[in-house]
Amino acid sequence: MTNSRFDVLCLGNAIVDVIARVDEDFVTGQGLVKGSMNLIDEARAEALYSAMGQAIEISGGSAGNTAAGVASLGGRAAYFGKVKADQLGAIFRHDMRAQGVAFDTPSAEDGPATARSFILVTPDSERTMNTYLGACVNFTTRDVDRKTVEAAEVTYMEGYLWDRPEAKEAFKLAAQIARAAGRKTSITLSDSFCVERHRDSFLELIRNDIDIVFANEAEITALYETRDFGAAVRAISQDCPIAVVTRSEKGCVVVNGEELRESPAFPVNRVADVTGAGDLFASGFLVGYTRGKPLVEAARLGSLAAAEVISHIGARPEINLREHAQAMGLL
Repeated sequence: MTNSRFDVLCLGNAIVDVIARVDEDFVTGQGLVKGSMNLIDEARAEALYSAMGQAIEISGGSAGNTAAGVASLGGRAAYFGKVKADQLGAIFRHDMRAQGVAFDTPSAEDGPATARSFILVTPDSERTMNTYLGACVNFTTRDVDRKTVEAAEVTYMEGYLWDRPEAKEAFKLAAQIARAAGRKTSITLSDSFCVERHRDSFLELIRNDIDIVFANEAEITALYETRDFGAAVRAISQDCPIAVVTRSEKGCVVVNGEELRESPAFPVNRVADVTGAGDLFASGFLVGYTRGKPLVEAARLGSLAAAEVISHIGARPEINLREHAQAMGLL
């Protein structure tokens, strides 16, 4: 594409991750479903933080992680998301810009604090997320900068934005601007619980306004209310031009109309934390896609980025992914 200032523009909830290792009993004792993402209020956030013990704080948020991954891979990334003008908000903005991501959404001067997600990592490396959206509730259509959307080859949006009506409208506006400008749009379904909350409106959006869908096996089967993975893949092939469905250690399936291609996962010596695996997979795929690589090669780049991020705690890369991909012959 021509006249693009950015390869990927990411829209999402601007969240600082608070990550702690816990045992299975802690998760059940808190009344949580392992592997889920729960929206919580400020009082519950404070209670959970007090109970969870030692933790580390890292800037996160699904689409924020993807933007950071795009930048680490040498792509030109921009980000829309709302933080408050407070300490965590300043940390989040600094982290995004330090990683080379253009992040110019104005901070909220009042209202709720910057969002945080309490991520409980059990011994099997599964993560259970409890998210206080805080300042994210102030993300509206006013924060969608038209020129930035028009200047991005792909506008990528996280499904979690669908949980707030105001953010949902911002999401839809960005998609409309992108398509009117001849750009591509993309969505990640975020998690199966999110899909179940918004199935009908997700399907409407995908069928009318989305060019590339990212999902995992649980999300795609939830979207089509089936346990038959093959049936879900056939259904998405009719609803969206490109779909990429990740299957953990089985790799992924790339769906492009009638064509289905499988791509293997990269081996990982030790899985430390699966937080951000899907986010970084999307980073790699979109960098490959915007560089004109065949879709299965773009998926391979996605798998490489995902493998790096699950090898350590935290949902953002700890190494220069561009150099890593070049060493592996993928860039």
